Amino acid sequence: MPGRCPEIKSPFLAILVDSLNLKIRVMPLLVLAFLLIPLLEIYLLIEIGGLIGAYWTVAAVVGTALAGAALVRRQGMAALHRFRVAMGQGELPALTIMEGLVLLVAGALLLTPGFFTDALGFACLTPPLRRRFIQGWLATRLAPGVQNPSAGGTRGDPVEGEFRRLDD
Repeated sequence: MPGRCPEIKSPFLAILVDSLNLKIRVMPLLVLAFLLIPLLEIYLLIEIGGLIGAYWTVAAVVGTALAGAALVRRQGMAALHRFRVAMGQGELPALTIMEGLVLLVAGALLLTPGFFTDALGFACLTPPLRRRFIQGWLATRLAPGVQNPSAGGTRGDPVEGEFRRLDD
């Protein structure tokens, strides 16, 4: 039927669509973040600039951006390789896709001038922290009966149910 949204059968697509539905309660948090994070960055830049000097502060900001960009590129290429290997084996590389998204966020944070965003970006580049963040995020969004795809559950179990064709 035209105009109807088809059912989403993949739990990961359902999570993605659900997380993209902005709710009213999210907007105040975003406004607060866009106000507080720049103020924190300015405060840190002034304080650190007072301690080590303006030139060293600028050098540190530029240096962390360059180092972060190189690390994001390296880890991104490794994630792309893992994605291609998993797809070649016929597996769904869901965790690798999520890691790629976190790496994208890390790159944006590292290219943003400031020490707080750099700290968050480097935390996203640390593989154990990145995986823990992804697993925690998925745990809050997966339905209780949905199995973790990285746990390696059984795939050959039959599923009983009824169906009917909609085009008849």
